[in-house]
Amino acid sequence: MFCVIYRSPMRDQTYLYVEKRDDFSRVPEALLKGFGKPKLAMVLTLEGRDKLANADINKVKQGLSEQGYYLQLPPPIENLLKVHLGSDKKD
Repeated sequence: MFCVIYRSPMRDQTYLYVEKRDDFSRVPEALLKGFGKPKLAMVLTLEGRDKLANADINKVKQGLSEQGYYLQLPPPIENLLKVHLGSDKKD
């Protein structure tokens, strides 16, 4: 199984995985509108892989087969103040 990965020009660290290059026919129009004009990032095969850098390969495969796409969102922003305040506690 091949997949084509596009990055969003509007949302940092947001990627859209589809089965065929430039085929967004199964991607909801509202999602594409918020995503912006997709910019090609890479084409890769999922065969023989057991992981991807920043996405769960099983969720990617499931999304591609069931929906025709997979949307990778950025990781949540870490609350540095909360981390800092938590490190100040005395044991």
